Amino acid sequence: MSTQIQRMRSDAGFIAALDQSGGSTPKALMLYGIDESAYANDDQMFDLVHAMRTRIMTNPRFQGDRVLGAILFQNTLGRDVEGVPSSEYLWREKRVLPFLKIDHGLADEVDGVQIMKPVPDLGERLPAARDKSVFGTKMRSVIKSASPDGVRAVVDQQFALADEIRAHGLVPIIEPEVDIHAREKAACEALLRDRLREGLDAMTGELPVMFKLTLPEEDNYYREFCSHPKVLRVVALSGGYSREVANDKLAANTGVIASFSRALTEGLRVDMDEAAFAARLGASIESIAVASAT
Repeated sequence: MSTQIQRMRSDAGFIAALDQSGGSTPKALMLYGIDESAYANDDQMFDLVHAMRTRIMTNPRFQGDRVLGAILFQNTLGRDVEGVPSSEYLWREKRVLPFLKIDHGLADEVDGVQIMKPVPDLGERLPAARDKSVFGTKMRSVIKSASPDGVRAVVDQQFALADEIRAHGLVPIIEPEVDIHAREKAACEALLRDRLREGLDAMTGELPVMFKLTLPEEDNYYREFCSHPKVLRVVALSGGYSREVANDKLAANTGVIASFSRALTEGLRVDMDEAAFAARLGASIESIAVASAT
């Protein structure tokens, strides 16, 4: 674990978000060139998205020299890549640290935010994940308006789950996403930064956390967390920005690395031949790695 923590703390690269779940998978497949007429049920849909993820993970351009980690959906954790469990393939073959998305989606909006639905099964899932070489977890909430009570509810829930995750020996990625379309986005970020400081002040124990945050309105707004002793790494989500815009915004935030999903897979199509697929994926990986190196 200490070797993995040191790699995540110090090495160059970014985190690939390959964790589209039931709600977001149809859109991911559509962008890849597979519409809903290609599958009749969830099992077939997840077979198709696993084939897409496998194509990405096994590509020679997808390597640990540029990709530090990859976030996986629970369904992916139960599947193999080239005959090896997905998470173990990532670490053993690619030197990419595997993370597991552990939330079950978002609750309905209250006080301008969406906290996570209850996650009652961590006691079973986390030990199983550790047994498959998983390094950490990721969980997402969404902030849509500058509500002090709402932002506090989001951060309190995130840190409470993070404590449970750390108790199982895994490093949690705390992801309180600020909607890029929020009318008061800067005010949301101000509330969030204050609450994150409070959460870190209250943390006990040795294992750190990571933050996954929306690219802020003010450059370097979260820079203090990049050197915080309780924060292993600060990563940015693309949040719906195009890869070009996300890379430009990321490059302006020193010390923050990417954890992109749609921006990573932008332009990849199921009907590409392997040379074209590798070229497009390689260019995407390279551009995100460069933007993460500032």
